[in-house]
Amino acid sequence: MAIPTSRSKNPATITIDEEKCILCGKCIEVCKDFSLEIRDNKLVTSANPLFGCIGCGHCMAICPEGAIEISGRETGFKDLFILPEASQAADYNQLNALLERRRSIREFAEKEVSADIIEKIVNAARTSPMGLPPSDVNVLILGSRDAVRSFGLDFCGYLNDMKWFVSDWFLALMRPFWGKANDEMFKGFVKPMFKFFIKKRDEGINMVTYDAPLAMYFYGSPYTDPADPIIAATVAMYAAESLGLGTCMIGSVHPLIQNGKRARKFREKYNIKYTSREGLVVLFGYPAIKYEKGIRRTFASETYL
Repeated sequence: MAIPTSRSKNPATITIDEEKCILCGKCIEVCKDFSLEIRDNKLVTSANPLFGCIGCGHCMAICPEGAIEISGRETGFKDLFILPEASQAADYNQLNALLERRRSIREFAEKEVSADIIEKIVNAARTSPMGLPPSDVNVLILGSRDAVRSFGLDFCGYLNDMKWFVSDWFLALMRPFWGKANDEMFKGFVKPMFKFFIKKRDEGINMVTYDAPLAMYFYGSPYTDPADPIIAATVAMYAAESLGLGTCMIGSVHPLIQNGKRARKFREKYNIKYTSREGLVVLFGYPAIKYEKGIRRTFASETYL
């Protein structure tokens, strides 16, 4: 039995062309499911794989003769492509310059993001590494300023109906269950956020999604590696930066739309297919202001062993 995802519950199929195979063993070396072995001077599928072929395609990609074909788990021979030359890739200095130039942008110019640019961002995000193929990352794309604004204001309305969630009595009740750190976070961040978002909505101001011309919500499924949506969102951010857009991560939406009847109705309105452990909204748009300086970041700790 293969590892299940929302898209596939069955293992992929490995087909070997014996006439093309030269028994180089590269496919065996890269298959960490141990699905392949050489037996009686032939490359064959193993009777005792670890999980069953997960469809990563490594064996198909490494084979110098094109003797292996994977099918199933949303993967097939048609998905193979020739890797770009190393000379086409950004070197460290170029990549680091892109990373350093990124600032969180919440002030957007009055310019929409074209469908072509949106597709380039999504296409880059599709390349993201994943815990297990096929990717269980889902993406909600709000491709216009009006759509992004409606989403933000609807979220404020949802918070208004959930104000009891940050009431003094509820926080006091929950403190013994969710601990000191969560109590501090709710009192110092979540509760003021509720009040601020709702107040600004009542003034006709969208402080959730800042009326950006483009937003994407990356989320998973009950099967997803929790890191996958965050990695895809991050790749999308840097792709957008390379295309001249500014970006901003919005972490306040995802955790608050996961549980309860009102949350389900909100998800259904926007065709959000699943609840998931992790998710992230990213805003995109052409910056209305220009930064000349950055702020150096640090980790909480760096331990070298």
